[in-house]
Amino acid sequence: QVQLVESGGGLVQPGGSLRLSCTASGSFSSLNIMGWYRQAPGNGRELVATITTSGMINYADSVKGRFTISRDNAKNTVYLQMNSLKPEDTAVYYCYGDRPFKPRYWGQGTQVTVSS
Repeated sequence: QVQLVESGGGLVQPGGSLRLSCTASGSFSSLNIMGWYRQAPGNGRELVATITTSGMINYADSVKGRFTISRDNAKNTVYLQMNSLKPEDTAVYYCYGDRPFKPRYWGQGTQVTVSS
């Protein structure tokens, strides 16, 4: 069993930065794909970034060049560094992890608010 716990959300001004963390308890190394979704009020869940155990990375077009996803296997943690934040980045951010042939694991979500 794996549990994912996010942290690092908060209120930031436009142009600012935040770093989200997602720490896994249990078998972190078995999560061959991890990533972040976000959901703004009234919107569906949007895939933001993914990273595999081999280091393959993908980003949504809306965050390319501004967000960076990384993975620290020694700390069982995935990070999402968010720079040049915009009001439209305001959302609840959810970490997830995938294991082969297993249901997806989700974190509880962390609120990011970009506002002056």
